[in-house]
Amino acid sequence: MTKSPTVAILGLGTMGRGMAGTLLRDGYAPALWNRDPDQLAPFRDTAARTFESVTDAVREAEVVITMVSDAHAVQDIAIQRGMLGALESGSVWAQMSTIGVSGFERVAALVAERRPDVSLVDAPVTGSRDAAESGTLTILASGPDAARDRLAPLFDTLGQHTLWLGPAGLGSGIKLANNVMLAFLVQGLGEALSVAHRANLTTEAVTKLFEITAFSSPYLSHKLDRIEHGQYDAEFSLDLALKDVTLALDSVDRDSHPVLVALADQWNKASHDGFGSQDLTAVTRVLVESRENVRG
Repeated sequence: MTKSPTVAILGLGTMGRGMAGTLLRDGYAPALWNRDPDQLAPFRDTAARTFESVTDAVREAEVVITMVSDAHAVQDIAIQRGMLGALESGSVWAQMSTIGVSGFERVAALVAERRPDVSLVDAPVTGSRDAAESGTLTILASGPDAARDRLAPLFDTLGQHTLWLGPAGLGSGIKLANNVMLAFLVQGLGEALSVAHRANLTTEAVTKLFEITAFSSPYLSHKLDRIEHGQYDAEFSLDLALKDVTLALDSVDRDSHPVLVALADQWNKASHDGFGSQDLTAVTRVLVESRENVRG
């Protein structure tokens, strides 16, 4: 049986597609839209309802989720494609894309000006493709208290944890902090592997070390296993991770964060060199291969 609330998901990239599948398994019949209609094809023989226009997709939804690449795409959906005008009065817009603090502030200003009868919730997520597909995301929610109970069953399906932070906008702030930590973790892993390889040690040796030290974590173990087996298909792409690092830098004084600036510069170069569509752990390839080229 289909569960309440009725839900629309706008954006069927890696994360949106996984979230849609999770909702279907839990008995929802979400309305789905994507900029590229070919992404709707896998859902046409399911309980999901697919639409070629944003306005049709959201017209009867109690909750609308946007999960797209950046703030520009969110605003395009909201204004140019007519979502804001088509939303039901009293509906909830759960903005779950990572668009940064200033990006969310622009979205909030649009809602306040044009649709004050709609509840806007800022709810970016942590977790990669596997977490979206398995319903084990962590949802970083902020927004009006009245929306919490309405979103609870939906967020319980999509995520393993929901952290409610307060007024809308705080979710975007803490997501940037989370992804800065993630960036340094992966960069540090790449640096460590480069040093180890320079000393003629294998990735397997580093993996065994990190499994028995204070650095041990499911995330590191998973990523090291993929690196060891040469698996760099994107769970969370380098380009998307770089976008989040850039959003974080846009929210602070860059002169106070020279290490983060240097990381962003290095990741920009890696992206331009063709690594951007790979998993963000491709930075380890960049560092190790650079060492091998110098050595050769």
